Amino acid sequence: MTSHLRCDEVTVRFGGVVACNKISLDVEEGKIIGLIGPNGAGKTTLFNVLSRFQDCDDGHVYYRDQQIDAKNTHDMINLGMARTFQNINLFGEQTTLENILIGAHHLIGNPYSNMLWLPSARRNERELTDRAVEIAEMLNLGDELDNPVKNLPYGHQKRVEMARALAAKPEMILLDEPVAGCNDEETAELKEIVKRINSELGITIFLVEHDMAMVMTVCDYICVINFGANLAQGTPSEIQSNRDVIKAYLGEDDE
Repeated sequence: MTSHLRCDEVTVRFGGVVACNKISLDVEEGKIIGLIGPNGAGKTTLFNVLSRFQDCDDGHVYYRDQQIDAKNTHDMINLGMARTFQNINLFGEQTTLENILIGAHHLIGNPYSNMLWLPSARRNERELTDRAVEIAEMLNLGDELDNPVKNLPYGHQKRVEMARALAAKPEMILLDEPVAGCNDEETAELKEIVKRINSELGITIFLVEHDMAMVMTVCDYICVINFGANLAQGTPSEIQSNRDVIKAYLGEDDE
């Protein structure tokens, strides 16, 4: 197994509250890995630590075996990691294409070439735009390229955010509740898109999601945390039959 992203005994405290308590997990390269747990389990905090939006008090995080504890948020895209957020953060007045291209800002190149609008700058812009269009078409947004994002349905906006992350040419994407707030049709379409991103582009995906049907059908492997600590890890079938996981979600008492 080749590790793409892993954390060893990550602990995060907010005052007297321990949000993450010695959590360890491994995201295998080329796979779709899910992170689940009841509300308040520490999923978002851990996600923020892994993407460097949050420091940890103890433990370490590794990206391709390189320790990244001291990295800044903006460093992660240069390493090959992009992420989306639970709450959509798009530029509503700008078009779908413009929003997608924002994800490629670090690929713009030499600022002097762009300022002088040299042939190399024009060529690079065409390449980035062509790629953005290809991504939009892959995510079924080809007909929305010139449409302001504020006019799009919610499910389409979710796809625009995902497309923006893909425009950064990542090797790995962290998806924070990709189908939250979506109806059944939007969820089904996004589920297929996630699988295509993984299979066709070879991108490793690590996702947090509450929709268990989506997680169980999309993920190769699942990590479960509860009360800020590791609870279980395994394949979807193993997690579905794990007694500790069932107790955590259903609140059952010991027999």
